[in-house]
Amino acid sequence: MLKPHLHQSRPASPTLFPLSKPFRQGNGGVAVLLARSAPALRNSRRSTRVGLASRKIKAVASPGATEKSLSVKAVVSVKPSAGGLFSEIGINRGLDHIADLVGKTLLLELVSAELDPKTGLEKRTIKGYAHKKSQNEKEVTYECEFKVGDDFGEAGAIFVENEHHKEMYLKDIVLDGFAGGPLSITCNSWVHSKFDNPQKRVFFTDKCYLPAETPSGLRRLREEELVILRGNGQGERKSYERIYDYDVYNDLGNPDSGADKKRPVLGGKEFPYPRRCRTGRPRCKTDPESESRSGTIYVPRDEEFSTIKELTFSAKTLYSVVHALVPSLETAIVNTDLGFPFFTSIDELFNEGVNLPPLQKQGFFKDLLPRLVKAVTDVAEDVLRFETPETLDRDRFFWFSDNEFARQTLAGINPYKIQLVTAVKQKKLFILDYHDLFLPYVNKVRQLKGTTLYGSRTLFFLTPDGTLKPLAIELTRPLSDDGGKPQWKQVFTPSWHSTGKWLWRLAKAHVLAHDSGYHQLVSHWLRIHCATEPYIIAANRQLSAMHPIYKLLHPHFRYTM
Repeated sequence: MLKPHLHQSRPASPTLFPLSKPFRQGNGGVAVLLARSAPALRNSRRSTRVGLASRKIKAVASPGATEKSLSVKAVVSVKPSAGGLFSEIGINRGLDHIADLVGKTLLLELVSAELDPKTGLEKRTIKGYAHKKSQNEKEVTYECEFKVGDDFGEAGAIFVENEHHKEMYLKDIVLDGFAGGPLSITCNSWVHSKFDNPQKRVFFTDKCYLPAETPSGLRRLREEELVILRGNGQGERKSYERIYDYDVYNDLGNPDSGADKKRPVLGGKEFPYPRRCRTGRPRCKTDPESESRSGTIYVPRDEEFSTIKELTFSAKTLYSVVHALVPSLETAIVNTDLGFPFFTSIDELFNEGVNLPPLQKQGFFKDLLPRLVKAVTDVAEDVLRFETPETLDRDRFFWFSDNEFARQTLAGINPYKIQLVTAVKQKKLFILDYHDLFLPYVNKVRQLKGTTLYGSRTLFFLTPDGTLKPLAIELTRPLSDDGGKPQWKQVFTPSWHSTGKWLWRLAKAHVLAHDSGYHQLVSHWLRIHCATEPYIIAANRQLSAMHPIYKLLHPHFRYTM
């Protein structure tokens, strides 16, 4: 009987049939025909044996008999999408459910962190399908079992292929079973469907590496991932892509709708700033230097708001839905020329509501903007009501009060513009100054139909109970460009007189408009988008997700574009 560890070095008899290779049998192991020297016999013809040509005979055991393997479990956490009515319909959604049932939702491939020491090449990946394990409202869990050999080493990354027809949001992947303990892979990323893009996604473990310290098995993947994120600067970007590329601000106007809507291009060789993310949209027909507008503007997929945040955030989405589905409501709240004839007309949006078309019976509006609007079912029809603010619920005319005006200024969208008047030692007087900034643009804005603008200064007093109280508001209009109207300025203060009281309320409304306008133009667009987006684009183009600096910057950059 063959002994696996038997070694023979006796001379062998000549072979009857010379063999260039040993016999192979079983599971790929090596079977060696052994030949022992026979004792000297009188009949020489009986001394012939079948054996190998080599003089040194060895019994080699099958590699599978000694090689050990680890059982590694991958647990994938997926965040369900929140699309309401339209996320669970369609033939593709049915096919995705079938993929879940047969256990072929996600194709995973483990990537070794090191190269093969014998060949100097990357080790083969270990593939496996993840099957659906559990699901609740907040998370869907998939699991996959891998058999990992001892020579595989430590996992440094994982490939993911989404077999669904729709994208899915991966939260994280945990690999449990390695000798060193569980490995965590934080994803927090949308993974496109393979039917949109056959290229697999790669996610690295949570370990940080500088470029020179990158494990040998991950260096190529690290560079290739950056190449993918940079793109080639060609074509129009698709919504599922993650390409970060530069472009100038050439989409601020809309010259195709009128010559007066044309705007200059910001950026270029003369001004290498600001920069935005390239979308690749077609050029305008009337102005080839301007880019045309579309219903949605491309940003890299992982830079978009999460579904819930986007649905509750976007006022533009509200306008689009109102415009398309509720013409009567559009007339009530969108038509700026019509406006609200009485204060009670505003109350009707909260108290009586607006009748909805039949589509709303599916709960589309309620899913779309749950915090802004609410749908209630009457006996015969659906009614849309705006959610009543808590402050309005307590007092219909709360926005008239000086305390609410000061609270909105301090707790609103642009509190950093409130400055201490340094000349006052008690530090009780504060100013909100939009005078010098807005004054050069007053005449241009006042040329627009139905629009006016002033420069403003507002003084606040810090009361003993820690709240601000407005003391005075100055509104200024400069000399007109043609010299026809002289400079005008007036200071408004709180008043008990009927006319003075309404003028004071009107002055406060102008200040709040200035505060919002400054926030949108300077704080938001200029400082966040124009000045910060170039850094976000550069970081994603030049820094790998494994880079320690990228890991520090990413939480602050996300959802800025």
